[in-house]
Amino acid sequence: MIKIAKKLKTIILLAISNIFMTFAWYGHLKFKETVLWKVILVSWGIAFFEYCFQVPANRLGHGQFNATELKVIQEIITLIVFMCFAVFYLKEQVRWNYIVGFVLILLAVFFVFKKW
Repeated sequence: MIKIAKKLKTIILLAISNIFMTFAWYGHLKFKETVLWKVILVSWGIAFFEYCFQVPANRLGHGQFNATELKVIQEIITLIVFMCFAVFYLKEQVRWNYIVGFVLILLAVFFVFKKW
């Protein structure tokens, strides 16, 4: 039970870090009139909080997952967070080819986590 709790905590911390990073990397796209140096400083400020969750997530998760598994989990969370961000914050549409691409990435998850 403790092992499951650590895995879940790792995934939650990775999700929180991803939300911060998505805003740091893409949130400024709604503010194109803002000068670039200000956008960079704000993005760095947001990214600081991303690291406050990312580093503990990887530290806690390594041992529960190997480094490759941690990276794959991170990428899946990134895609989920980004898709929600693009649809709800940037008001972009999901296209069929995006879904096909994401399904192919999910196949990568299968191959990484399958115990051969």
